[in-house]
Amino acid sequence: MLTKVIRLVVVGLILSTLFTPAARAQQVTLRVQTDAPGRPISPDLFGIFFEDLNYAADGGLYAELIQNRSFEYQATEQPTWNSLSFWELTKRGGGEGKWAVEYARPLHPNNPHYLALEVTKVADGVGLVNPGFDGIALRAGETYDLSLFARQLFMNRRWPPDNSIEGRPMSLAARLESKDGEVLCEAPLQVVGREWTRLTAALTPSRDEEAARLVLLAKANGGIALDEISLFPRKTFRDRPNGLRADLAQTIADLRPKFIRFPGGCLVHGNGTGNFYDWKETIGPVEQRRGQANLWGYHQSVGLGYFEYFQFAEDIGAKPLPVVAAGVSCQNSDHTGEVGQQCLAIADMPAYIQDILDLIEWANGPAASRWGAKRAAAGHPRPFNLEYLGVGNEDVISEEFRVRFKMIRDAVKKKYPEITVVGTVGPFPDGTDYEAGWKFADEQRLEMVDEHGYKPPEWYWRNLTRFDRYDRAKSKVYLGEFAAHDTGRANTLRSALAEAAYMTSLERNGDIVRLASYAPLLARQGHTQWRPDLIYFDGTRVLRTANYYVQQLFSLNQGDAYLTSTLTGVSSPDEFAVSSVRDGRTGDIIIKLVNGNSAPRPLLLELSGAKRISRQAIKTVLAGEAAAVNGFDAPARVAPVTSGILVDRQFEYEAPAHSLTVIRIKTR
Repeated sequence: MLTKVIRLVVVGLILSTLFTPAARAQQVTLRVQTDAPGRPISPDLFGIFFEDLNYAADGGLYAELIQNRSFEYQATEQPTWNSLSFWELTKRGGGEGKWAVEYARPLHPNNPHYLALEVTKVADGVGLVNPGFDGIALRAGETYDLSLFARQLFMNRRWPPDNSIEGRPMSLAARLESKDGEVLCEAPLQVVGREWTRLTAALTPSRDEEAARLVLLAKANGGIALDEISLFPRKTFRDRPNGLRADLAQTIADLRPKFIRFPGGCLVHGNGTGNFYDWKETIGPVEQRRGQANLWGYHQSVGLGYFEYFQFAEDIGAKPLPVVAAGVSCQNSDHTGEVGQQCLAIADMPAYIQDILDLIEWANGPAASRWGAKRAAAGHPRPFNLEYLGVGNEDVISEEFRVRFKMIRDAVKKKYPEITVVGTVGPFPDGTDYEAGWKFADEQRLEMVDEHGYKPPEWYWRNLTRFDRYDRAKSKVYLGEFAAHDTGRANTLRSALAEAAYMTSLERNGDIVRLASYAPLLARQGHTQWRPDLIYFDGTRVLRTANYYVQQLFSLNQGDAYLTSTLTGVSSPDEFAVSSVRDGRTGDIIIKLVNGNSAPRPLLLELSGAKRISRQAIKTVLAGEAAAVNGFDAPARVAPVTSGILVDRQFEYEAPAHSLTVIRIKTR
């Protein structure tokens, strides 16, 4: 009998080992020390980086629906472009007329070209057609605000004058039409007099149309000059005039970024020193701003300018982080590397530095100051409370760079010691410029440097301890541009999880990594110069990638203290990563689990020292096939799923294969 009992006990122990729970031999144990203060995490850790790349501004976030609205497109931007690109002369019902680009008496010197239109035979009208950016997307019943500047032309030497029309208004019909010519709505306008006058009309289409066009038809013989022809949806983000595309801006706002870096990286120091991004040319009335060629091969109207960037940051609760050139151009200005780094002359540096000091006064100065008054005149009398200023981007750390950077930094710190100047350590997370950049940062005792790095997913898994080794006494880090580049530059779940694993290390080192942002942020479908990107869009749709959801989950679940955690039972550091943080505002404990393996991972979680634990917790899981990619045909192929989970001071959880899990536990 005793032998039989012993036999049953032994069999029971064996069965228990094999099946209760099934993978106890493989189980990972995560112990979180909840009763210690933890390591501080920067409150600004997760933000966004906006660059006017991939048509991110014009044709993207900026809500303007007309392309080449001020007739300033040039062949230097695209070889086939000119001032009339994306415009068409239309003659309806036998009408006759001609057009030409003029510059004799422009609307503003910063906007030198305008269109001269002469009608010699009216018939059903002679005028202009613009299809916007791949067609103008319209929604039935919504209002679209048209505005333009116009004046009459009476004595054009190339066109025999008709003095009988002098003083008689020129009638215009402003229409939104479908691509097959159906009139969706119409409004009358009248051009009177020789001086530039702003005309406006409200247009409300009768039905939806994804690829409409704007038509302006002259309804009388005569000549008119036209410029800054603009069409905006009235429903912009936060209903701002000259505002942002509402759905795209809201998608960015839903990330809950703590900061916005803008207006770009390479864009800022441009295609040679003559193509630096000049913030002063981007403020004030839009018709007085100076557009210019974009380093990425198209035009930037700067309708989305510094005021709009700062306003957007404030609207979504993010800190502004403008970036200015460090007195040197991009070393790859012509995208061949043959030109190399160009430098402003030392004699020109004082004026350039003054522009940077003026920027800080514009952002932070009182409304009575010279540049603060310009901010107030734009509708924002209160300061924007600028804290960070980036100087340089991925620059070669040459002697010319070092001299000019030091001149800028010294001047800024002398006048505005409260501003954190962010330096740069080159385009890669290693190599010559990285090493030279850090050496220079050490010599100058910079407060913060901007690191960049685009690498395959495997690199991120192999470098989870990278920042553990950084010297806490040296410059803090802004990881300004990072993204895992999978095969084919696709936004796979595999790449997103590699980024998630790396971001757990950013939280663990949130005392030295103060800021981090994925790049690039936006890409218009069919107009991309760079992949992968965080958010894709066309005229009517916005696509959130798996990478987007990783950024969002970390941003929404950021803590202010990293809790000491011990992970045992993981055979390889390349397959599993964790982060345990506390949100001091709510008292919540937030655990992030990244399983990069193709098999589920059973876990035992122990909350050491926890006194009060709410049994009901919230669990959010992002999971799927490693190669899964969200597309416009399947936008939710990879998307987070939120549900409840029962927890205790010790509880079990199985992390799905290829997944990010966020568990939020209340302690109050």
